[in-house]
Amino acid sequence: MKRFALTFVTAAAFAMPGAAFAADITGIWATGSEGGRVEIYRCGKALCGRVIDAKRLRANPDLRDERNSDAKLRQRKLKGLVVLNGFTGGPTEWKGGPVYDPESGDGASKGQLKLLPNGKLELKGCVAFFCRTKIWTRAN
Repeated sequence: MKRFALTFVTAAAFAMPGAAFAADITGIWATGSEGGRVEIYRCGKALCGRVIDAKRLRANPDLRDERNSDAKLRQRKLKGLVVLNGFTGGPTEWKGGPVYDPESGDGASKGQLKLLPNGKLELKGCVAFFCRTKIWTRAN
């Protein structure tokens, strides 16, 4: 019985790094609209995401956050703009916020990221009881 337990623990230990690697969501994700690309990266112990590309940015790399509902923030450059901040958890679900959508200029104080079995990433942002969900795919 001890031998079986030791074998099981050893097998589980070798299996864990692969599972952790599969749940690593850092990297570049296609947002599915306006040719957007967001890079998810480590920011301290959390995950954050910034805009790195979009159809409108290719046309005008100096594009500003003109759709922001806060007039004071409309002069921020879109390229490099942090749109996900402070997400913690794992291995397949992370919670955090704020979340910001530069396409609409809307933000949410809380959000959720969920790695789906098909490898896509579900992003959900909520304000009060109103939530919006988008599906991102890993960019190649």
